[in-house]
Amino acid sequence: MKALVVRLDSFGDVLLAGPAVRAVAAHASHVTLLCGPQGEPAARLLPCVDDVLVWQAPWEGFEAPAVEDADVEGLLRRLRQAAFDTALVLTSFHQSPLPTALLLRLAGVGRVGADSVDHPGRLLDVRHRRLPGRHETEAALDTAAAMGFVPPPGDDGRLRVLPVPDTVALTGNGPYVVVHPGASAQARAWSPGRCAEAVESLADAGHRVVVTGGTDETDLTRTVCGDPAVDLGGRTDPRTLAGVLRAADAVVCGNTGPAHLAAAVGTPVVSLFAPVVPPERWAPYGVPFVLLGDQNAPCAGTRARHCPVPGHPCLAEVTGQDVVAAVHKLLGETA
Repeated sequence: MKALVVRLDSFGDVLLAGPAVRAVAAHASHVTLLCGPQGEPAARLLPCVDDVLVWQAPWEGFEAPAVEDADVEGLLRRLRQAAFDTALVLTSFHQSPLPTALLLRLAGVGRVGADSVDHPGRLLDVRHRRLPGRHETEAALDTAAAMGFVPPPGDDGRLRVLPVPDTVALTGNGPYVVVHPGASAQARAWSPGRCAEAVESLADAGHRVVVTGGTDETDLTRTVCGDPAVDLGGRTDPRTLAGVLRAADAVVCGNTGPAHLAAAVGTPVVSLFAPVVPPERWAPYGVPFVLLGDQNAPCAGTRARHCPVPGHPCLAEVTGQDVVAAVHKLLGETA
């Protein structure tokens, strides 16, 4: 059986789909993951993915293409050529799978399943309804199970990635804590000043600190590092970053892709969590974590990309010493 799993949005979202992908792979001879450009690096890190198909949907992402620029006909042609027997469409709780399901029907996919609040008409063969409050990883597994794709024996359902490289040449010898100051949305980011304070506080508490960031975040990581930390801003691709996170004692970051990548390599997370999305759905999954930030702030549940409340109160009151205490709590739990 040739199976297609669809997860069209971000890097972290694709990582959270990993356990459901493994469940599908336990029942299929070949698994293709259809994702967007932002999710592609994560898709290529997931076990049990035989092929990755990349397409930017006009209904997904912060900068979605116009419908006429999305090459829908090209996608349909590729799907028809692949001749998939079944497809599992995975979405977040606030997204509809039906536009994707319509394309899969037009491409001749034999059996389509998804979690859908909206009435699907003839677009879905299996219409799942997620249970309230389920984590996104669990909701994806539930949807897969509704289609008959249960995890294989011995699979604990946690996030995983393919083997990662040894990164001691980048980080240096000895234990360290990672601070990742960037975030995919401004509303989820701790301020650079507070991040710098956390780096200094961790160093004062005796921790070696490694600061990570993408190629577009080198100014930020340089600002946050100061003197005491190793600056890896712009120096890691996703697989190398996974290696850096795997070897860390703990990772300090916002609700963004690296938090889920840290969980996928088994590293505890201090989560600076802006409640614009619910933590019960998006907190680091399957690893010890400490949640910092006011979860009852006025921005809660807004899904805002830019902080809607002056002063960013949900995270502004978190201090460097709060981070140190959270790291020590995690180290005590995992010792």
